[in-house]
Amino acid sequence: MSTDFDDARGIVRADLEERQAVRRLFDRDHTLWRDDPTEVADRLGWIPVVEEVLDDLPGLSARCDALVEGIDDVIVMGMGGSSLFPEVLARTLEPAPGRPRLHVLDTTDPAAIARVADSCPPARTLHLASSKSGSTIETRSHLEWAWARSAGTGRFAVITDPGSALGDLARERGFADVFENRADLGGRYSALSLCGVVPALLMGADVAALLRGGLAALADSGPEVESGRNPALHVAAALAAGVRTGRDKATVVLPDEVATLGLWIEQLLAESLGKDGTGVTPIVGEPVSDAEVYGDDRVFLSTEPLDHLEAAGHPVVAFDAGPTEAEIGYTVVTLELATALTGAALGVQPFDQPDVAAAKAATNAVLAEGGVDGPLRPLEELLALVQPGDHLALQVFGDPGDHEAHVLDAVRVALRDRLRVAVSLGFGPRFLHSTGQLHKGGPRTIVCVQVVAPDQEKIAIPGQAFGFGHLKQAQAAGDLRTLHARGIRAGRVDLHGLLAIAP
Repeated sequence: MSTDFDDARGIVRADLEERQAVRRLFDRDHTLWRDDPTEVADRLGWIPVVEEVLDDLPGLSARCDALVEGIDDVIVMGMGGSSLFPEVLARTLEPAPGRPRLHVLDTTDPAAIARVADSCPPARTLHLASSKSGSTIETRSHLEWAWARSAGTGRFAVITDPGSALGDLARERGFADVFENRADLGGRYSALSLCGVVPALLMGADVAALLRGGLAALADSGPEVESGRNPALHVAAALAAGVRTGRDKATVVLPDEVATLGLWIEQLLAESLGKDGTGVTPIVGEPVSDAEVYGDDRVFLSTEPLDHLEAAGHPVVAFDAGPTEAEIGYTVVTLELATALTGAALGVQPFDQPDVAAAKAATNAVLAEGGVDGPLRPLEELLALVQPGDHLALQVFGDPGDHEAHVLDAVRVALRDRLRVAVSLGFGPRFLHSTGQLHKGGPRTIVCVQVVAPDQEKIAIPGQAFGFGHLKQAQAAGDLRTLHARGIRAGRVDLHGLLAIAP
């Protein structure tokens, strides 16, 4: 392992200890990150929420039991923090006997929406809209689509903040339930709040174990624990040391049974730490390869030994992640704490997302203008811009569940091996609420390659003059416009030209 990395990790740990960072985090002291409490003091409710939800669990369980009577499927409609942890649950856990299947709708791609619709008959589906603000364009569009197709036969509920427009709408329409979270937590730190717990209860997961796993993580990484035995501090020191020594690509290696947890970790790290021109770039879902394909910009966060990488000088940092509810809860809270501490070490405010709004505004501008097409650039021209130490971000506006999406996994690996750089693969608009913050506000060592799949399906959005396909196209055009405005190397390429790279 790199001596520079080891030295930097020791310096980071000593700095956090001297600043009493763990105690101040648990005391919810906003000055650990900023003197100004804005979007810090009111974003730390994820620490006490675990115990609060556990205390409320009997009542929550009864409400969820009532919602799933006569229900075979649950569609969670949300974006970012409202969707990624339910996606982990849906792909990692099986529904309990007699409980509904869980589906997550976090795309504006018409083919993906049609696929969910075909598998979820409205009369036996619970539609659960989840949005902190209640105004997210994708989620509100999904809700209006679901409301129109159900024609009074479906069941609806929402998860939102008190006083949101979504809650008001749910009450006006007589939805079956309105779950209101405590308002002082952000989406990517909401996994063990109602945003994650309600979907888990609906599918019959062992939520008590999930929450007790979270409480165990709070205890194991708490202020009374010696720093050398603190799992969250262990991860935070490694991530911050990586950034300080040029190893800012945190490659997360997970077992297959919890691979989807990588999507949640990706958002947590990218959106929390990718700002102010710095940050941690998470690389998830990448198969481990021989040491020579990796540059000296990697730190490996792994649940398994990677002896061949350590022998080649790459830092490998151990952490725990397993498929049971208790293990998932433990991992989630440990990494939330670690991310907050990494922000303190790097001088980054880990609870805001200042660059996300720009892409939303650009989407609205594109919609207002009417045109959504963008010029194509030759793929090889964009790839020629990639330099050692860069991050190549493949940004795909298409159906994450179709065949071409799986081919893109092979494309990603082929480009990594050819260019010897970290390559990420994100599907839009999901990534706009996840890694999009990092793409625009993080290190400028990034090249973005955008592809937009053509739409064979046409699905209207009730109350709008445009449909889902047009919205997807506008989101892609708006994001590319925002990247260019920031001076980031980015361009749109032909989808089939990119697919042709697959071996």
